[in-house]
Parts: sequence; C-alpha cells; structure tokens
Amino acid sequence: MATENFEFPWQYKFPPFFTIQPNLETRKKQLEAWCSLIIDYQKHARSYRLDVTEAHNSPLFHNKSINRKLSQDEVYIILEELRKRGHIEWQDKTKKQCLVMWRTPEQWGKQIYKWISDNSMTNTVCTYYEITEGDDSKGQEFHGLEKWLLVRALQTLQSQGKAELISAGGTEGVKFF
Repeated sequence: MATENFEFPWQYKFPPFFTIQPNLETRKKQLEAWCSLIIDYQKHARSYRLDVTEAHNSPLFHNKSINRKLSQDEVYIILEELRKRGHIEWQDKTKKQCLVMWRTPEQWGKQIYKWISDNSMTNTVCTYYEITEGDDSKGQEFHGLEKWLLVRALQTLQSQGKAELISAGGTEGVKFF
C-alpha cells in the first residue's frame, strides 16, 4: 500500500493510540480516530480492498518510529466498528479479506446523482464505463470507482426511483430520472 505523501494524524505519534483504551468515552474517540485514519489511508491509496494480515504489518497499524503496533485483536475491534458503520464488508468467513468503502453506497449514489443533475443528464442512459472512466467524469471523486461499488451505489438510486439499471447485449448501463 502506498504511504508516500500520506499525512498521518497527530494521534499516530501518540503511543497510547496503539492500545485500545478501557475507558468507554476515550475508547469511543479512539475508535472514531482509527476509523477515520483507515478510511483516509485507503482513500489516499485508492484501494478498495484490505488484507488484514498485510495491513497488520503495514505502516497503517505499525508505527516503527515509536515502536508501536496494534495487536491483531485490536485491529479486528476497529474493523468491526467500520463494518457497523457500513464502510467494510468481509469477503470471507475467516475475516482475512474485506472490501473497504470510503463512502457508503448511499453516499456514492448521492454524489453520482448530483453530478448527473448538475450536468443536465437526467433522462439519459449512461454506461458504467462513462460514469467511472469517461472524460466527463474526470475530476469527480467517483472516477475510477470499482464496478462492484458503482453497482451498489446505482442500486441505491434505483431503490429511490432515481435510476434504472439496464443490461442489454453485454453492455451495462443506467438510466437516470
């Protein structure tokens, strides 16, 4: 995972940050900081997947400059908090691989629909490629979004009556209303 140019928060240099705190109020703030750190780190790397074993040994959970590292159990406590918030989904029963969503599918859907509306593209059909790889979407945060997450975002719009997913002749697209 690329960490170059990533700016870790101040807590990352604070040794107690690497031990889950017993005081409930302190723990709540600590988990919030860890959740933000993981989301920001994955977003910076533009990575939608996390291998727990690899990540456990990466700079994300191991600050070599202060010789501190989260335990495997503590990593799972934080990842469970992210799962509860809708930002990760386990890919296997052993919980070694997960999908990471910097934004929930609902948030991505809202962002895509705003772009569609702002560009007067309602009542048009777009391919998935146009949305995530097209010239018109360059500069948008969802440009380069992985297909599995795009589909989930579009499904949230479909459930709200703002879009309809279309599949015809091997081409996948969506009509926006």
